[in-house]
Amino acid sequence: MVLPTRLMVLSISAVALAGLVFVATQGNGSDTAAPAAHSTPVASTPKAGTTPSSDPTTTIVPPTPKPLPVIRRAKTNVVVFNNSNVKGLAGKTATRAQSDGWNVVATDNWYGAIDASTVYFPPKMKPAATLLAHDLGIAHVKPAFAPMQLDRLTVILTADYH
Repeated sequence: MVLPTRLMVLSISAVALAGLVFVATQGNGSDTAAPAAHSTPVASTPKAGTTPSSDPTTTIVPPTPKPLPVIRRAKTNVVVFNNSNVKGLAGKTATRAQSDGWNVVATDNWYGAIDASTVYFPPKMKPAATLLAHDLGIAHVKPAFAPMQLDRLTVILTADYH
C-alpha cells in the first residue's frame, strides 16, 4: 500500500530532479542541451510500494490477457437466411459454413429489412459469432432480436454478400 506521504515525497523528488536537470542543461547559455561538468547522473531503483507513474524507471508489465474461449464449431447451431434476390445464397453459404465445421441446422428466406449481411448472436455466444463471421467473410456481428432463437447463431445474408 502506498502511503500518501510517501507518494508526495516521491513526487516532490521527481520535480526537484527535473528542475536540476533543466538548470544543468540550460545553465551554460548555449542553445544545445549539454550536461554541466559538475552534474552526476542519478540512477534510481524502484522502491517497494511505488506505483509505475511515480517511478520513471519502472517497467510496466501489461496484464495477462484472459484466455480465449474454446469454440466448438460442430456443437454450435447455426441457421442461415437469405434476405436478397440471389437464388440459393443461403444454401451455398450453409454448405460453406458446414465445410468449416459449423453445425448448420436450417436454411430459409428472411423477410424484413436488414442493412447488411450480419451474424446475430444470443447472450454469451458473441465469440462464436465473431468466429463464424470471420469464417464466412461477414463484417457485421450484432446481438440477436425477436423472433430469432436464442440457442443458435443466425446468419442473414443480403445482396452485399458474395
